[in-house]
Amino acid sequence: MMQLVRTSAPTLLARSMATAAAVKLPDLPYEYSALEPYISGAIMEIHHSKHHAAYVTNLNKALEQQEEATAKGDISKLITLQGAIKFNGGGHVNHDMFWKNLTPHKDYTPPSGELKAAIESQWKTLDNFTAKFNASTAAVQGSGWGWLGYNKATGCLEIATTANQDPLAISGLVPLLGVDVWEHAYYLQYKNVRMSYLDAIWKVVNWKDAEARLAAAKK
Repeated sequence: MMQLVRTSAPTLLARSMATAAAVKLPDLPYEYSALEPYISGAIMEIHHSKHHAAYVTNLNKALEQQEEATAKGDISKLITLQGAIKFNGGGHVNHDMFWKNLTPHKDYTPPSGELKAAIESQWKTLDNFTAKFNASTAAVQGSGWGWLGYNKATGCLEIATTANQDPLAISGLVPLLGVDVWEHAYYLQYKNVRMSYLDAIWKVVNWKDAEARLAAAKK
């Protein structure tokens, strides 16, 4: 028979406070205007300080409630919280990576090393890869993400998409590069023309970050 471990109020409060403090909105590694003209400063400011911040706030609330429900042995509450944790946790994880996947155009360098070799092996050229990535990502219905992932089982790269804020990791792939195609990521500048946004974003992709993620995934 399963026994529930009861937690004292002071311990529960300490855990809740620790959980709430654990997830914070990260600072951007560049100014809001640094990705112009490809992504406007206004978009970046709203996207980071409003949208990402909301995911962080709501994730912390859900995690606090999860701590309380765990202490009480409230399984029904734990189940109902999973959707909020997945959505807001995914929103935080995805955006935390997204900001690092971007870089000011003045610092842009094309892919190199193992990542370049893998892209050319599978898609022949970088242009072929970006065309296939854009076609796949533009076709996302509603809101979601386009991804370049690494499949540890096959040792190959894969283009993938996820809906809403689902992180790529749930598919079993290691995310190397993610592109947000929620309208808040581009609408102020590109209106409803998602493909124009996708064409432009390659001017500010941080391939060095993607290369480091691939190297880490192969260890």
